[in-house]
Amino acid sequence: MTANTRLKLLGVFAHPDDEVFCAGGTFAKYAAEGAEVMVVSATQGGAGQIRDAQIATRRTLGAVRASELQESCRRLGIQHCQCLEYGDGTLRELDINRLIEHITQIIRTFQPDVVITFGEDGAYGHPDHIVISIATTRACQIAGLPNQFPHQLTSGLKPHAPTRLYHSHFPRSRLLLSDRLAQWLTEIQNNFAGSADFARALLLFAEETSLLNYSSDYIDVNWYPAGFFVIEQGEVAKHLYLILSGRAQAVIEDEDGTLRVVNELGPGRFFGERALALQHRRLAHVVAVENTTCLVFSAESPLAFLGRGGEAHITGSDETVMSESGANDSPVTTCIDVSAYIELKVSAMAAHQTQYPITSDMFPMSIMREMLGQEYFVRI
Repeated sequence: MTANTRLKLLGVFAHPDDEVFCAGGTFAKYAAEGAEVMVVSATQGGAGQIRDAQIATRRTLGAVRASELQESCRRLGIQHCQCLEYGDGTLRELDINRLIEHITQIIRTFQPDVVITFGEDGAYGHPDHIVISIATTRACQIAGLPNQFPHQLTSGLKPHAPTRLYHSHFPRSRLLLSDRLAQWLTEIQNNFAGSADFARALLLFAEETSLLNYSSDYIDVNWYPAGFFVIEQGEVAKHLYLILSGRAQAVIEDEDGTLRVVNELGPGRFFGERALALQHRRLAHVVAVENTTCLVFSAESPLAFLGRGGEAHITGSDETVMSESGANDSPVTTCIDVSAYIELKVSAMAAHQTQYPITSDMFPMSIMREMLGQEYFVRI
């Protein structure tokens, strides 16, 4: 992709917020360099989650998400935004030629040089994403042919073939969000306590980024009954914890078996970060004082038969983790460095409050830049 002031980019996606994760930084970069950019969402996203009942109901969600798309595009510098009204979750039930015709009309109207859409895998297999990929790819192939949908030409449109078509691609990353958070928590050297909003946002962000391969963490929400040893002193450090509800205590066990409480831990507090960051064994127990729920980051899929305690032999396999996280038969042809536009990308993500109730400054920008600072595409 070579930027010039006359360049036109068109992004065609399935739902509001797809534009951010697929190519938000790329759109921001080229818009800032003078390109004309348009984003189209085939649906209003009315079947999506409602993360905040104060923002939307099921009846109003589609209209609210369409407005969020407009705001996201504004923050990215995108000049044109269109939200179509196909049913969220229904695209595979449509006659695909209807979609192809509609997207062909959009291409002939806007006349883009570059079109970006989902890859044929739909990022993670979402049926709407897959259908949009197929329909957009086909529309790009035929939009320049006068014998395709000729009735569009009688209304003044002209055949137009985009010069380049790119599929967004999400190669599996070696990056562990848990490692970056542990390092950050250790470096700031204070007892960070996130709010309930922070904990909720981190859970949603972690799930989304692992789903799209930005990170390779395994994310769980685990419940521990009162009295349970969540961490045992001397264990190999494998997990990072964030308390969502309940209380726990950090307890040091002396050689004579005496237990000393050294820290009280409540909602919003991380624990386990220091041993993870410094790669040494746990220096203390962490015991649930009351029934406690934690967000747990793991480098590998949890095993039901893991041993506990400092003398445990079955603790998981680092070799397996590295092999899995490094496996990548990536067909990537183009990588765009969007690190200079991460603030805009995160701000655009935050515009989608129904899906991502975050603020632009909620997470360390250094971590965001490392995770989201490269966008990958396959030229078709």
